[in-house]
Amino acid sequence: MAISTDARTVVREGRLYAITPDAPAEAVIELVGAWLVAGVRLVQLRQTSMPRGELLALARRLVPEVRRAGGALIVNDQLDLALLAEADGVHLGPDDLSVAAARSVAGSGLLIGASAATPEAAREAEAAGADYLGSGPAFSTTTKTGKPVIGPSGIAAVAASVSIPVFAIGGITPERVAEVRRAGLERVCAIGALAAGGAAARSFLEALR
Repeated sequence: MAISTDARTVVREGRLYAITPDAPAEAVIELVGAWLVAGVRLVQLRQTSMPRGELLALARRLVPEVRRAGGALIVNDQLDLALLAEADGVHLGPDDLSVAAARSVAGSGLLIGASAATPEAAREAEAAGADYLGSGPAFSTTTKTGKPVIGPSGIAAVAASVSIPVFAIGGITPERVAEVRRAGLERVCAIGALAAGGAAARSFLEALR
């Protein structure tokens, strides 16, 4: 089954890509609900320590909730769980399954995102079938430790090298959105800065208008 036009539109028109923190399932559901009320439409389910069975159950609960709000749910790293949950997409990092391999399994039925910190990596991901990219870190962050900060200008170089949407990630807060936008970037991802829920999401969306 092909990806819905709505899901593609959510990614193409999206400005804020909200990524869930490591937290118990009920807390994640409550947080995502607050984001959706605030106007978030693109959500990634990212859990680094939750058992896979629990993660699948959580994804299956979130997919209809996000879709009812007109949004799209992306599962981080795990292609099989994204397919089993009938999510809208999967996001693959540099140490995960390759974009080409994921596309060969999923066909046209899943949005595939990839991480790229250089124009070369971005072009390779696009050619392999990625639908969008996350690029960074934009700023120093506890979530992306060990990765050299490329800054907004580095992300802008990545965005200029491809035709698919590129979301800046890494240490971005509502206060830093202006700096990101001065580099010509209009799309951002956030994890920690969105943990406060709906109020934080509204601050981001206002800064991105």
